[in-house]
Amino acid sequence: MPLRILVAGAGGQLGGLLVRELRRGGHEVAALTRAALDVTRREQVLERVGKLRPQAVVNATVFGVEESEEDPKTALAVNAFAVRSLAEVCRSSDATFVHFSSDFVFDGAATSPYRETDRPNPGSVYGATKLLGEVYAQGAPRHFVLRVESLFGNPEGKSTIDRMCVDIRAGRTVSAFYDRTVSPAYMADVAAATRRLLEGKAASGVYHCVNAGFTTWHELAMELTRQIGSPSSVVPVSADGIASKVFRPKFAALSNEKLANLGIELPSWQNALSRALAAPPSGATPIPSSGVRPAFPRS
Repeated sequence: MPLRILVAGAGGQLGGLLVRELRRGGHEVAALTRAALDVTRREQVLERVGKLRPQAVVNATVFGVEESEEDPKTALAVNAFAVRSLAEVCRSSDATFVHFSSDFVFDGAATSPYRETDRPNPGSVYGATKLLGEVYAQGAPRHFVLRVESLFGNPEGKSTIDRMCVDIRAGRTVSAFYDRTVSPAYMADVAAATRRLLEGKAASGVYHCVNAGFTTWHELAMELTRQIGSPSSVVPVSADGIASKVFRPKFAALSNEKLANLGIELPSWQNALSRALAAPPSGATPIPSSGVRPAFPRS
């Protein structure tokens, strides 16, 4: 059965992909950009989302890692309090709520991939506000909190992996950490998993939505050079040698076994890289930075 789904933050890279994936699945989607819905204004959220009466709300808004450290007040407003407002309107309208969180809720002290049951311990403003957002998201009766990390898959994207692809294809030397471990997440796979969760009967809760396996940034860069067939050189560097104002977990691998047990299997990160490199430009018209395009009818 087609669902009426509202996507907040539809102007972002992940948000735009979610809109296209959900529409391909036959669902009615109200794609709201930041200009169309200011999620930090509770009354606006309750009024506009309430009028549309969606059956599901997907929150793809985020205030970034570095920005959060510089502006904790806005980080709280976007990453936490806005989530509380969206969960509230989902509760009042009996809508399913999907919210995206982050590996930054962990401290990176683990030696094996984090599971959903592992205790969070954020070390940054970003991680702390994302964790608070998780708590608020679970206020919706039916909810899915999807932890993602190291998103990639947009040829024009600004993510670390997408920038690496550009540099390696151009034959430029790439520096990559040999002592920071991640589980990359291909945005197309994240969007497909999100759609399947909304269409299915999975239990509410926290899920790690990343591609299978884990890698250091250096290993990932080497795999990119192999798949691209580029002569680019990859220089291993230590994260300890880079001055940063933001705490970043050194070991941030996430296990996606919980999703896999539902039959939602995200392929290996190597497979995801291969598909991302082979994917043609989407050619999709970007969602405008203002307005709604298009909302399902009100009745």
